[in-house]
Amino acid sequence: MESKRQRKFAGVLKEELAEIFQREGGSLLPDTLVTITSVRVSPDLGVAKIYLSFFNTKDTEASINIVNSHNGEIRYKLGARIRNQVRVIPELNFFVDDTNEYVERMDHLFDQIAKDKNEETQED
Repeated sequence: MESKRQRKFAGVLKEELAEIFQREGGSLLPDTLVTITSVRVSPDLGVAKIYLSFFNTKDTEASINIVNSHNGEIRYKLGARIRNQVRVIPELNFFVDDTNEYVERMDHLFDQIAKDKNEETQED
């Protein structure tokens, strides 16, 4: 369970990283919208897991690899923004948040079940 301190710090990271991706994201991933869905921080605030969602991209794995390849640059920009608020700039680990894909897959399955039920009802 996260402490209040971890949640507060995660909120600061999410806000600042969102600003960085909004301003600088176009140079990393042109024509792609990057959304930070959640941030989890370790108890010592030294490691942050950032879950990203990508819109208007065909290959999310390639997108996350591009973000990870620019990890140092993103961390440096984050450090410049929050250096007066924290002692140590956390190590950033980026992951793909596949919640939207999961929801779409479940919606498709439910639609298929409803369609199958309608076909069974019409056959009887």
